[in-house]
Amino acid sequence: MTVRRVALLTAGGFAPCLSSAVGGLIERYTEVAPDVEIIAYQYGYHGLLTGNYVKITDEGRKQAKILHNYGGSPIGNSRVKLTNAKDLVKRGLVEEGVNPLEFAANRLREDGVDVLHTIGGDDTNTTAADLAHYLEDNGYHMTVVGLPKTIDNDIIPIRQSLGAWTAAEESSLFAQHVIGEHRSNPRMLIVHEVMGRNCGYLTAQAAKNYHDWVGKQEWAPALGLTKERWDVHAVFLPEMKIDLEAEAKRLKAVMDEIGNVNIFLSEGAGVDEIVAEMEASGEEVPRDPFGHVRLDDINPGAWFAKQFAAKLGAEKVMVQKSGYFSRAWHANAEDLRLIKGMVDLAVDCALGDKSGVIGHDEENGDVLTNIAFARIKGHKAFDITQPWFQDTMKSIGQEVKGH
Repeated sequence: MTVRRVALLTAGGFAPCLSSAVGGLIERYTEVAPDVEIIAYQYGYHGLLTGNYVKITDEGRKQAKILHNYGGSPIGNSRVKLTNAKDLVKRGLVEEGVNPLEFAANRLREDGVDVLHTIGGDDTNTTAADLAHYLEDNGYHMTVVGLPKTIDNDIIPIRQSLGAWTAAEESSLFAQHVIGEHRSNPRMLIVHEVMGRNCGYLTAQAAKNYHDWVGKQEWAPALGLTKERWDVHAVFLPEMKIDLEAEAKRLKAVMDEIGNVNIFLSEGAGVDEIVAEMEASGEEVPRDPFGHVRLDDINPGAWFAKQFAAKLGAEKVMVQKSGYFSRAWHANAEDLRLIKGMVDLAVDCALGDKSGVIGHDEENGDVLTNIAFARIKGHKAFDITQPWFQDTMKSIGQEVKGH
C-alpha cells in the first residue's frame, strides 16, 4: 500500500505522553518518509466528525521536537463516543438518524486518509479499528496504528501504557507538597485522592514513589520533623477489600500517637458502596456519555474522609486531588524512552500496512509488538500481589486483602 496521507488523533483524558507522542510521530515520518503528508484532527473524534483538521507544514515538522517539553495535547482531546448516537445528536455533532460510525468513516475517506494514528485508551483504539473495518467493507482500505495512552495503566494485554510512569511521579510530588500540611492543625487527616476509576495502579505506584521519597530524606525528630508524620499511613484501591472498622481502629492508633494520618485513595475505591448508598436514598447517580459514574460529582475522597474523620476523631480534614496536576505534565525520562520505542514501531507498521496497537505484550513475553485490536480491552485490574506493592504495604503496617 502506498501511504500518501497520515492522520493523527488524540482522545480521551489527558496523559503525560500525548504531546510527545504527536511530536515523535511527526519526527519519525519526517525522518523515514518525508513525502508523506500529515494532518491532525483537532479535539479527537470531535474534529473527525466536524472535519476540523490542520496540515502539518514544514515549519511544524521543524518545531515537532519542542512538543516533548510540554504536557497536554497540542491537537486537543475530547470525550466523544461514536457508538453513543443520542449523545452526539444532543451535542450537534451528527444529525438525528445518522450512523456516527458510518459518518466518521466516510469523513476519513473524503479526507483521503491512508493511515490513522490514534493515541488513546482501549475505547479510542478499538473505535478506530471499527472505522477501518467499515471502510474495508465498503471498498476503501485504511491502516490504523494505535498508541496506548492512560495514566491508569489498565489496557489489556499491554504491560505499560504511555504516561503512567510520569503521572505516578507527579502524584508523588503533589503529595510532597500537600502532606506538608500535616502539622497545620492537631489531629489532622489528609486524604490524597488519585485518579483511577477501575484500576489502582496509579495510586499504588504514587504511594510507593512517595514512600520511597520519605525514606531517602533527612529528618530532625528532636525538632518535631519526623519520618512517621510525613509517611503514608494507608492506601486504598478498587482491587482491595476495605474493612473500614479495622482500618479506622489501626489509623486511630496512629493518630493518637503522632497526631496525623495521611491516606492515598484511588478514586475508584468504594464507588460501589457510594452508589448503593445514593440509590438507596433515591438520588440519581450522575453518569458520563460512556455510562461511567461521574466521580467528580459523587466525590469518593469526601465520602472516605467523612467516614474516617468521625472514627479517628480528626479535628481538621483535608481532601486534595492530584489528577489534573499529574495527568497534564510532560513525559519524564522513562516515558520518553517508552514513547520513542513505540513511535518508531508505529510508523514502521503504518508504512508496512500492519494495523494494531503498539505495546509490550504481557501475554507473549513482554515483547514490544503490534497487538491485534481484537485483543485490546480496558479495565485491567492492578495486581495487588506484586512484591513491590506488598513490600510497600507491609512497611506502612497495612494488611492487603483482595475482594
